[in-house]
Amino acid sequence: MKVPAILNISYGDVDPPETPTTMSIDKLFPALLECFGIILCGYIAGRANIITSTQSKGLGNFVSKFALPALLFKNMVLLDFGNVIWPFLWSILIAKVSVFFIVCLITLLVASPDTRFSKAGLFSIFATQSNDFALGYPIVEALYKNTHPEYLQYIYLVAPVSLMLLNPIGFAFCEIQKWRDQRDRQQNKLQIVGVVILQVLKNPIVFMVVIGIIFHFILAQKIPAFMEQFVDGLANSFGGAALFYLGLSMVGQLGKLTRSTVVALILLITAKLLVMPLICREMVELLYADHTSSGLNHSSLSNYAFLYGVFPTAPSVAIYAAHYNMELQVVTSGMVLSTFLSAPIMYVSAWLLTIPWMDPKPLMDSLQNVSFNVSIISLVTLVWTVTVMFLSKKFKRLPHMFTLNLFLAQILACVGMILWNFVVRQDSFIGHVLAFTLLYGSLYSTYVWPGLIALSLVLMKRGGELKVAPGFLVIAGWGVPALVAAVLLITGERMPDTIDSAFFYGRPQNICTSVVLAFSIVLGGGSLMGLSRGTWDSKYQVLERDSLLGTTEDLRPQSSPDTQTIPDMLEPGRTGSINQECRMCDCAPSQPMPDMIVSTNKNDALLIEQGQCGTGCESTGCLLAQEEQQRQLADRQVARHVLLCLLLTVSQLANLSSCLWWLFNRVPGRLYLELQFFCAVVNYGQGFISFGIFGLDKHLIILPFKKRMSSLWHSMKPEEQPPLVVSDDIMMTCTQFTTYHKEQCVRDIVQKKRCGERMVADTFLGSELVEWLLQVGLSQDRGEALLYGGRLQQGGVLQHITQEYGFQDDELHYRFTA
Repeated sequence: MKVPAILNISYGDVDPPETPTTMSIDKLFPALLECFGIILCGYIAGRANIITSTQSKGLGNFVSKFALPALLFKNMVLLDFGNVIWPFLWSILIAKVSVFFIVCLITLLVASPDTRFSKAGLFSIFATQSNDFALGYPIVEALYKNTHPEYLQYIYLVAPVSLMLLNPIGFAFCEIQKWRDQRDRQQNKLQIVGVVILQVLKNPIVFMVVIGIIFHFILAQKIPAFMEQFVDGLANSFGGAALFYLGLSMVGQLGKLTRSTVVALILLITAKLLVMPLICREMVELLYADHTSSGLNHSSLSNYAFLYGVFPTAPSVAIYAAHYNMELQVVTSGMVLSTFLSAPIMYVSAWLLTIPWMDPKPLMDSLQNVSFNVSIISLVTLVWTVTVMFLSKKFKRLPHMFTLNLFLAQILACVGMILWNFVVRQDSFIGHVLAFTLLYGSLYSTYVWPGLIALSLVLMKRGGELKVAPGFLVIAGWGVPALVAAVLLITGERMPDTIDSAFFYGRPQNICTSVVLAFSIVLGGGSLMGLSRGTWDSKYQVLERDSLLGTTEDLRPQSSPDTQTIPDMLEPGRTGSINQECRMCDCAPSQPMPDMIVSTNKNDALLIEQGQCGTGCESTGCLLAQEEQQRQLADRQVARHVLLCLLLTVSQLANLSSCLWWLFNRVPGRLYLELQFFCAVVNYGQGFISFGIFGLDKHLIILPFKKRMSSLWHSMKPEEQPPLVVSDDIMMTCTQFTTYHKEQCVRDIVQKKRCGERMVADTFLGSELVEWLLQVGLSQDRGEALLYGGRLQQGGVLQHITQEYGFQDDELHYRFTA
């Protein structure tokens, strides 16, 4: 056997086409960069509070109620029904219906009876409603505009029909759940049907599609000249605005990831990004049997169907979930994850689908080059992540100790692939064996560690301590992969003339890989399911609302012998907490408040009693500052570990599918080759996931970077410029707060806490002020509350207890100034 079966690209009975390509791959990367670049800009704008979530609703209304309807109207009027291949359209619709009812049926069977109808409706919509217009259309246009421009019109045909057929069923399930949750249950079945029909008709997408089809026949496929530019102006504004709004809508959505959503997320993302494209492609292969067309066109349509199935979930699904106030955590978190996971899948898919026919050797070289290039970049991100882990001293605690082992295994896998790239083409048996041992011993270890990390979280769920010695898990994480690799080296037989490490030992290697993957998936999946049961209420918190790239700590401090003394000392009711003989701590002068604000607050100075810390503490013995540091050190970051295990488990499902596909189909075809490229990217690109979750430590990276940029900004200002002047809007905000709201706020959230051996301070947490601002209506969302608190700090109304941090929606201690 000269080459592994992976390279036997099958076209069935169709001869290999001679046409070099059916897509324009050169424009794919610029299109992806355009789409995800605009999404990133929107995310940054929302993450930095340049645009708050309340303000972004206006942009969302413009996109959904003006720009998108204009775009649909324009294209439905100009649509040429003569070029529509109806069997292809029916194939996509049948595939969507199949996925919809599969997800719906499984959800109804396994979900809790209390919420199964809402989950069945929203999860089914999640798995079938794609982001066709904002993200899908630019990708299809870049790929097919020059070769198959008629493919673009299917976007406008499939999406509206799907909305009119499938979404009403999902809405009906949500209405049934809403009816079941009502105590009086005044609505009857006829009213529920009426509400669903009204919602469908009120949908601007459905409405404008119907209007567009009517005017398609009235206007004879031509928009009148007097309104053409008006419609074009609105329609052309959709692309950038929709992508920017998509980025805005992603801010804080991973903050809704909770312990009960893990398994549902795995299944939904798998259904959307793996099952949906496969069924779409197979349906086209099965139903599109037009023998008058060329085999190339048939293959092109099936490939297009697969690419269409990979499009991520549309943000409108999150709007549906918010409207019904049901399953918001799963839908919003899944929308973010599916969008970012779809990017590499779409790129690899489109790149491989442009190759109608290639010899085995160029394909092997391409696969090897992709693995080598990804390994180099991933290695850099992993070195950074491990450095952050050591500098933050988190590697000494659990489960970070196990996470560090995972990072080391990922580093060794990247190093092994880099070495493999150089030694595989050399005629050195010892070099091949050593490089393969390093590569697959560490790669198997990256498969095992996510399951062990999830298991450790379960074992630490009650009591906060690991039930077994950490050494046993460390031995299992490295010993089991080493044992499997040794067995493979002893019993396996090297495949001749292959440079692909995944097939170096042929069938035995695939069997070993399948066993390791299945073991890790069962262990990790079972552990994640175990986390969703039982109680970890105070420790297993959601991923913080403003963290996508790991810029905030996501858990409350753990109770341990080292940290229990400080909270005990902070209890205001303990004997001796307030004493008339309290000595003053080392305090820095407080920031002066503008005269206008001080004049409205003269009586507040009387609240500061002798013996209290009335200004910002600079003492190294300040107990409140120590509590903040202890909180940072005691944070187990459980939600981030769960997210890491979740993403790696999804990638392992893809690897297991690849192995089983090859084992049971010796001529797997070109679609399998695409899966192999995707597995190569996720295997050696694990460092990107690790970096995104753990590589940007808030207190080690983000805050020092902000301080450094702030100091550089102030150092660039002219020396003759006067000190910072409070702007009028900040002055007005501070005056309004101190005059009308401060007294009530002090009563509601300010508490006396010990900051020294015999000293107390009137403090509150930043997160408490944010919650209070939302409750009293001074802010509409957490982003606005964060801006409001920042203005109070700039105006001198409040400050951090050590003046070290700006105002943050976090468990940091602040105090009101005199």
